[in-house]
Amino acid sequence: MIGNDIVDLELAQQDSNWQRKGFLHKLFTDKEQHLILNSNNPELMVWNLWSRKEACYKIYNRQSAIRLFNPIQFECQADSVVFGNNIFYTQTEITPDYVYTIAVTTKKNFAAIQHLENQNNIQKANGIPNWLNTENAIVFPASISHHGRFMRVVVLK
Repeated sequence: MIGNDIVDLELAQQDSNWQRKGFLHKLFTDKEQHLILNSNNPELMVWNLWSRKEACYKIYNRQSAIRLFNPIQFECQADSVVFGNNIFYTQTEITPDYVYTIAVTTKKNFAAIQHLENQNNIQKANGIPNWLNTENAIVFPASISHHGRFMRVVVLK
C-alpha cells in the first residue's frame, strides 16, 4: 500500500500557528514534542512529522475504510511510523519550499513507486484513489496530495 503527503511551507507558515496553546499536545506524542522543541528548526520538524503521519493515515484509511484520523496515535520513529500493530515506512524530502513524504507498508514497495504528472486515469471508490493503466486495464493503488502550490500523485505498481 501507498500514501503520500505534501506541505507547502509558505502556506503552512501563513495558515497554521503551530505554537498556539494545545497544538503540539493534540497532534504529537511526548516523544515527538521533545523532537520538535529540541530541533534546530522546530517549525520544519512539525511539518516533517505531520507529513509522515498524514501519509501513513492514507494507507490505514485505504486498508480499513475507517476515516477517523487521530494523529497522536501515529508515532513517528526513525524511518517509520507506528500505529497500533501497524508499521509504515516513510521517506521524506525536505526543501526550502515543501516537505514531501511517501509511506509504504513494506520497504521493498519504495522501488515500485511511480510519480505521475497529473490525475489522468485516477478513479476513486469511496474516496480512495486508484490509477487505471489504460494499456492493460490493470488498476494500481494511488495516492494524491496537494497543498498550496504543490501536488504529487504516486502509484504503487
